[in-house]
This record gives sequence, C-alpha cells and structure tokens, in this order.
Amino acid sequence: MKKILLFLAEGFEEVEALTVVDYLRRMDIVVDTCSITGENKVEGAHGVIVEADKVLNELENTKDYNGLVIPGGMPGATNLRDNEKVIQLVKEFNQDEKLIAAICAGPIVLEKAEILEGKEVTSYPGFEDELKGIYKEDLVVQDENIITARGPAVAVYFALKIVEYLLGENRVEDLKKDILLDMVENYY
Repeated sequence: MKKILLFLAEGFEEVEALTVVDYLRRMDIVVDTCSITGENKVEGAHGVIVEADKVLNELENTKDYNGLVIPGGMPGATNLRDNEKVIQLVKEFNQDEKLIAAICAGPIVLEKAEILEGKEVTSYPGFEDELKGIYKEDLVVQDENIITARGPAVAVYFALKIVEYLLGENRVEDLKKDILLDMVENYY
C-alpha cells in the first residue's frame, strides 16, 4: 500500500491540501497529514481549521512513505519553506527518488531545498522568478519524481497526477468516474 506525507502549515491553501487528501484516500493511498506548528490543529489561509494526523516534531520514521505533498497558500508556503526539518525531508525524499509534489506557492519549498535546477516546474503566477527550474505555464508539470501545479482550481488535476504516478493511469480513470470528473469534462 502506498503512503504519503502531506504537510500543513498555518496559512495553507485548504482546497489544495484537502482535495489531495480526499482523492488519494479514495484510491486507498494512506495519507498522513502532518502539522509543522507543534500542534495538531492548523488553520488554513481562509480560516478552516484542520486536525492533522501527525505533528512534525514527533514524527519518528519517514522511510515508509512513498512521497510527500506540499500545498500552497500564504503564508503556508513560506512557513513550510522556512522550516528546516521540512527542507531536510524534501532533500531526503529527493535523494531517495521518492515523489515530491508541490502546488501553487509550494514550489518555493523545493527551491529552498535546491532540487529544482534543470527540472521543469510550474507554480502560482508570480513565483516564476523565485524558481531556478525550467518554468512552464502548464497546469500540472511532472519531471521525474517531482510534480508541480498552478493553484487551487487545478487541485483536482494535481491529485490525479499524483494518483497516476503512484498507481498508474488506469486508476486515474477509476477516480475520474468516482468523482464524476468524466461527466464534467464531457459537459465542458
């Protein structure tokens, strides 16, 4: 069974974090939400309070995770970027060629971890100059083990790309049917 660690910092973008948690869990991927605040309860950028499964300073073993997810939102992304333990884990996961997924402003965390050089990357508009990777304006960009996406409206497709990376394309079609995205895409 695949297992993902998703970081939550004060000011995280709720749609980006919770869409990923929900859609991955629907596919039987274990997702542990992890607060970096020292408390289980974390307030998002729009006042939604979420109770995390884990607290970063109590996290003992990360070796059994297949990847990590970094939601955007402000000041959530800067809070993650400025947390040395988060940066260290991003570096470790990258060295082990595990999935690292960041959306919206989240790629600034990957930049601080110095893992974007020579990689294709995207982000929320306005963060292009902060990223040393090969910037793309695509909605979702994958370069090897790194997946990045633009922002809240793209959270569904960000989650789908993570499912594809972890479980394969056929499971993406299962999820699209489950959440009625196939119907929506046919309508629009």
